[in-house]
Amino acid sequence: MTNPLLLLPDFMLIAIGALISRFTALDRPIWEAAEKLVYYALFPVLLFNSVVKSPLRLGDTVVLAAAGVGTVLVGIALAYALRRWPGVDLRRHASGAQTAFRFNSFIALAMVERLLGPQGVTWMALLIALCVPICNVAAVWPLARHGGQPLFRELLRNPLIISTLAGLAANLLGVTFPEPIATTLQRIGLAALPIGLMAVGAGLTIGALKAAPRLAAAFLALRHAVLPLVGIGLAALLKLPAAESATVVLFASLPTASSAYVLAARMGGDGAFVAGLVTVSTGLGMVSIPLALATLAWLS
Repeated sequence: MTNPLLLLPDFMLIAIGALISRFTALDRPIWEAAEKLVYYALFPVLLFNSVVKSPLRLGDTVVLAAAGVGTVLVGIALAYALRRWPGVDLRRHASGAQTAFRFNSFIALAMVERLLGPQGVTWMALLIALCVPICNVAAVWPLARHGGQPLFRELLRNPLIISTLAGLAANLLGVTFPEPIATTLQRIGLAALPIGLMAVGAGLTIGALKAAPRLAAAFLALRHAVLPLVGIGLAALLKLPAAESATVVLFASLPTASSAYVLAARMGGDGAFVAGLVTVSTGLGMVSIPLALATLAWLS
């Protein structure tokens, strides 16, 4: 149903960042500055712009929205539950839990446009607009708690949450921007993906996953095996039409968000561990997305 090579450019950007960081003069200090640029400027603009332009006609697609939000909430609950495993390093868990439920919205929009056209993009944009705030709050909470930082202060000052809420407010108020401003925002947002993915590669330490292989495997299993099955189950339970079911299953099967590494690194978490998870998740997505969609088609 879909081409697994669509994920290859993202994986290659991560690899390019790793090669540049290790074999050129553009080493870690430069990439640490790039991480700050992505976290405090580029990703917030991208999120704001994406949410502002997402059509929020929830009344028309309430069942679809329930399936998407339900999938995310299951992922959050299961990821948090792993904290109770014996011997789990709490800092590493706080850093990596987000990778089990966050999703790569760039890949989501690119794939759904190929699969279902403009209508699919509208449905996916609705799921992104609803779930990004939930995922960002759920990602910040364990990091803030583990770091001894006041949760609400961290939530209120987190640029990803601020930009998402600002985008929702602007969307609901019907705010529009003149063409020069809209184009500028779009171009700033477009810079977030390549720089963010290369920063992931620059911070990659493959050995970091070896420090907690069971925990890493559990996060990746949730993201690429459990949540796709949850999406398939909810689509069947709620009796969604075929196209909407495909949208939900694609949403449930996405690789984790590339900004997960940036968030962990900036909040004092285990950035190397998260970078490894993001890289492996992107690779697994090339297999798990087609497999989940094929399973949905077979069950239908």
